[in-house]
Amino acid sequence: MVIMKQFTHYIILAAAALLYSACDKVSPIGVLVSGTGVEDRVKMSYQYYMEHKGEFKIQDASDMDEYTFLVGADSHLTTDDGRMREMLQMGMDNNDLLYAHLGDIADTKAEYYITLEELIDEYRWKYAKKHYQEFFGGDPEIPFQVDDPSRYTYIDTLNNLIYNVNEIPYPFYPVVGNHDITHNGWALWSNIFHSSFYDVYVLVEDDPLSFDHFIFLDSASGTLGREQVKLIEEGVLDGRDYEKNGYLVRHTFVFSHTNIFRPRAVEFASTFPREEMFFLLNQFEKWDTRMVFLGHVHKWDYQQEGVTEYLTLDSMCEANNPEPGDYLVRVHVKKDGTVTWEHVRMNYTPKK
Repeated sequence: MVIMKQFTHYIILAAAALLYSACDKVSPIGVLVSGTGVEDRVKMSYQYYMEHKGEFKIQDASDMDEYTFLVGADSHLTTDDGRMREMLQMGMDNNDLLYAHLGDIADTKAEYYITLEELIDEYRWKYAKKHYQEFFGGDPEIPFQVDDPSRYTYIDTLNNLIYNVNEIPYPFYPVVGNHDITHNGWALWSNIFHSSFYDVYVLVEDDPLSFDHFIFLDSASGTLGREQVKLIEEGVLDGRDYEKNGYLVRHTFVFSHTNIFRPRAVEFASTFPREEMFFLLNQFEKWDTRMVFLGHVHKWDYQQEGVTEYLTLDSMCEANNPEPGDYLVRVHVKKDGTVTWEHVRMNYTPKK
């Protein structure tokens, strides 16, 4: 497994050397994008999502009085993985049910994505050790076998499932950002995360079966694009498959990289084209959306329209914000449906 992973990294580096020769492009609203446009990304993502829909694991909070989830944005990871590591560690220490990231997860160099993938693999293994029954298939007297995750299997005793480490459904859910796709970086991002357009459910009640719905949109190009709008209009993300079986959707949470509101009216910040912004606002109302999480502008902003709260998160990147600060948000969802949120402080400072 380790040798295969290293071989994959060499392939990524070689491919990236070719991809970087392509020219960047700027969208009509000023967002830096690259050669793989939103139409192609959404088509690829939708195909992957439909073929692997069963792998988007339903999170189970039905026996909890409260579940929480953690949200961060714009980490722009390079060679220093400190802030991303801090977020993942916080999520695990707090037993957050899932962690969401609002895009621009890494600056687009292959070595940065290798660092990111290794970090996620590390925390996937930590998550497996914490939440699943572990079996070691090697010799405990041989150190390199003890340190090799491919020697382990993990048992989900609740659902009677067996996983290898790389199959563990680690609950880290990102959206793609504009910096993730520059220099044709979509190839790097999708190699790890596969789909930029998907949804996830959290089971909150057994009788009647009720779920909270998490929707992740591809807005990396500053536009939804025709294909994504069409799929949304067709109800792909409406939860209809659940509702037609008599299941209930209680809350809907939406995640997007591109922001809808500007932090200040006099401040430049690229947002959606006006028609798409109105389309989304109407769609959020149809989905009865409880909260929308946005990034991109590296500035905190809070708005409320009707029952929907819009949180635009500041950048958690140590280069943009080198001092400790409240760069994350944790959402608390109680059994009775009450939703509250709080800022979460990050303390990591950049390496000197």
